[in-house]
Amino acid sequence: MNYYNKIKDELINKEVYCKVKDYSKNNYELETYYKIGKLLIEAQGGTSRAKYGDNLIKEYSLKLVKEVGKKYDVTMLKRIRQFYLLIEKGAPLGHQLTWSHYRELLPIKDLNEIIYYINICISKNLTKRELINKIKSKEYERLDENAKKKIINKEKLSIKDEIKHPIIIKNKYNTEDITEKMLKGLIIENIETFLKELGTGFCYIESEYKIKIGTNYNYIDILLFNIKYNCYVVIELKVTILKKEHIGQIETYMNYIDKNLKTIYQDKTIGIIITKKNNLFIIEYCSDPRIYNTTYELV
Repeated sequence: MNYYNKIKDELINKEVYCKVKDYSKNNYELETYYKIGKLLIEAQGGTSRAKYGDNLIKEYSLKLVKEVGKKYDVTMLKRIRQFYLLIEKGAPLGHQLTWSHYRELLPIKDLNEIIYYINICISKNLTKRELINKIKSKEYERLDENAKKKIINKEKLSIKDEIKHPIIIKNKYNTEDITEKMLKGLIIENIETFLKELGTGFCYIESEYKIKIGTNYNYIDILLFNIKYNCYVVIELKVTILKKEHIGQIETYMNYIDKNLKTIYQDKTIGIIITKKNNLFIIEYCSDPRIYNTTYELV
C-alpha cells in the first residue's frame, strides 16, 4: 500500500467534505484523523518503531504542506498519530467533541483523566473554552479518590463524589485573611461557578436563610436544592479548621429543613461544611452520613 497517497486522499476528502457538509464536519474530521493516525502507525511499521515514525512524519509533512495545506505540518501529524493511539487505549471517540477539544486533551498523561474530561464534555456539552478552564483548575485532580475509582470502573457517582477538594473561589480582596461574611459574598457574586464546583444539579435558593428554633432565630449560610438527587442542601462556611461543633450546628439545620421544608416526595437534606482546613478525624467520627466536608482555596 502507498501510505502517503492514501493519507493525502483522506485529507483532501476531509477538506472538501467539511466545506460542503458543515452540519457533520466534526464527526467526519475526527473519523478521518483516526484513520490517518492508524495509517501513520502502519506506515512506520507499528508503535515500537517510533523513531523511524518521526522521520516518516517529517517526510510526509513536507509533501502534504505543499499538496494539501499548510496546517498538515510535523506537529499536526504527530498530534493525529497521538490521537489515534489515545482512542486505541480506550478513550471515547465522542462525536460531540471537536478536534479542538481533543487537541487540549492530548498533553494529559493520565488516560483516566482524559476519559473524565471527554465524558464531562459530552454530558454537559462543553465548549473548548469551558474545557480549558476545567483543565486549568485541575478539576479531575480535585476529585475524591473514591470518585476517581468509580469513574475508572464506570460506576454511578453519588452527590459526595462530585464535590471538589478544594472548592476554588475567586478572591477580589488583597488578603487571604477573610471573614465568613466576606467568603459568603465572594461565593454569591459568582454563584454559578460555585454551584458547578459542587457538582451536578445544584440550584441556589437563598443566603442567610432564616429559621426559628425555639425562641431564637438562626441563619443558614447558603441553602440550595439539588434537582438530580431531589434534596435540600445546607451549606455552612467556616474560615477555620473543621471543628466538632460545626457538625452539631449543620446537623441541627438539616433536621430543621427536613421537618419544616422537605416534602414526603423529597430525599433527606444533606449538609456540606466548607472550611479553610480539613480535619479528617472529625469527619471520621461523624455518625451522620449526610454530612460532607471540603475546603476552599482563594484564587
